[in-house]
Amino acid sequence: MRPTLRQLEYIVTVHQLGSFSLAADMLNVSQPSLSSQIAAVEADFGVRLFMRGRGGTQTTAKGLECVRRAQRILTEVKTLRSVMTSVLPFGGRLRLGVLPSIGPYLLPQVMHSLHRDQPDLRVVVREENTLSLDEGIRNGRFDAIISTPEDHPNTWPHPLFTEALWVAVTTDHPIASLERVGAADLAGQRLLTLDTGHRLARIVYGLAGLSGGIVSDDYEGTSLDSILLMAATGAGVAVLPDLFARRQAIHREEVVVRPLVMPDANRGISLLFPRDQPSDDSHKRLISTIRNAAESLDLAVSDP
Repeated sequence: MRPTLRQLEYIVTVHQLGSFSLAADMLNVSQPSLSSQIAAVEADFGVRLFMRGRGGTQTTAKGLECVRRAQRILTEVKTLRSVMTSVLPFGGRLRLGVLPSIGPYLLPQVMHSLHRDQPDLRVVVREENTLSLDEGIRNGRFDAIISTPEDHPNTWPHPLFTEALWVAVTTDHPIASLERVGAADLAGQRLLTLDTGHRLARIVYGLAGLSGGIVSDDYEGTSLDSILLMAATGAGVAVLPDLFARRQAIHREEVVVRPLVMPDANRGISLLFPRDQPSDDSHKRLISTIRNAAESLDLAVSDP
């Protein structure tokens, strides 16, 4: 049956080096043998993967598609081998996705604890928005993600903590004089939030409906920092999650940050695993580590 893993390796290497001869040298195989193996795959598929010319070897459009999928297959096989042979949790490498509004404030404590308890475990972290995290957990790019559970069906969610919401306004805004901000205080106010790829945006739309506020369609932030800067110019009321508000925004002189006290002014955060991945002790240890870090930050930690 074609292609074999070895043939896929040949194809990927030729693409990366742009040369059959260089690929053969790197893979310690004769060039005629490498060429015949790739030709066999091309004959089986009925397509050309590479075009050879005086300028070198060029990958065709079909070849690029083949290379992309071959790289994914080879990575999965490598991961499978690592998981099967390693005594470390997650096969020695945890690929963790996290919301950018959480990662910088929560993960330093988590990483410190993981390194202390499991020094040989490699943790690879990527900060992405809700939609990208969902894609990553579905296609196997992540072993686990820290996100809002409503946005990730077909996963196993493990509640971590509930994060309250705050608001930030420029220093001369009427809300700046309040100790706490309620629904009535947001009536008619322009609310600033992230783009709709984030769960936070949908929460803010819900709060606007409850309070009579207006979600700004003039500006959708790509980061919490950008929303904060817009609030500092007087463009509206920034709605911020607790970790960012208490760990960063509250220290900014150009804005005033106040807690938001109204129904549904919070978001639940969970650690989510793929549904086809059975729970084991490594999952439980990771959940416990993150909950402990959240508790140290005075977050409302969920019961085990």
